[in-house]
Amino acid sequence: MTIASVETVPWDDVRTVFGNRGDPHRCWCQFFKLPNKAWETAEPAQCEQLLQEQVSANDPAPGVIAYLGGDPVGWCAIEPRPNYPRLRRAKVVTVGSRQDADDASVWSVTCFVVRVGFRRRGIAAELLTGAVEQARRLGARVIEGYPVDTAERPKAPAAELYHGTVSLFLGAGFEVVARPTGERAVMELVL
Repeated sequence: MTIASVETVPWDDVRTVFGNRGDPHRCWCQFFKLPNKAWETAEPAQCEQLLQEQVSANDPAPGVIAYLGGDPVGWCAIEPRPNYPRLRRAKVVTVGSRQDADDASVWSVTCFVVRVGFRRRGIAAELLTGAVEQARRLGARVIEGYPVDTAERPKAPAAELYHGTVSLFLGAGFEVVARPTGERAVMELVL
């Protein structure tokens, strides 16, 4: 498996990962970036265009893509936390984060997408490792994640696990720093 920064891959590979139906196709990792009203009216094509513009701006690239045998199979979104305006108001962050909301050296992992047919193969773990490496290379001081605790919510549907799981982040060396809700944790990796 290889992990590549999204700005280095063909856009058709990104399209393949996000698919043509379901939550990833609807969102294109814009939920934490758009104001509520804009999010409610945004069409999938608009969200795709926004992500493509963010990738082109490459300041920094907003995520990584996983390849398995040459096939694009997954995505992980990671950027400086100030790039996610809606995240700054989310309870999981406002109650749980130990970091200054305006600190651009704090990066956030907000989303995982693994294509159907490729799940349960360790792709999310590889994506997280690649995302951490990218953030480290680009100057992150701290990386936060806001995963679901499947021990508290064992029957969480796959669509709600886009934040990742506590066990995934623990496996990558993150530590739990807060539990602002019963089923979500704030996890931190100091680089």
